[in-house]
Amino acid sequence: MPTSAVRFDATAVDVTVMDDRIVVVLADGRELAVPLAWFPRLADATVEQRRNWRLIGRGHGIHWPDVDEDISVASLLRAA
Repeated sequence: MPTSAVRFDATAVDVTVMDDRIVVVLADGRELAVPLAWFPRLADATVEQRRNWRLIGRGHGIHWPDVDEDISVASLLRAA
């Protein structure tokens, strides 16, 4: 019986910072949610600062320039 191979793509395509968590959407459709409390600089940031993010390393990381915070997708996957 043939099976189709599932291809995982652990690069970020979207990020949302909520009041209590960060949600990262990956290219393969997975969503990672981690507590905002894990990242004190983001937890202390304003809503506008949290919204000002950009993908780095072709989606392997996320950078918030206003608070000088970088998070790698790999670290989120290990924590999940």
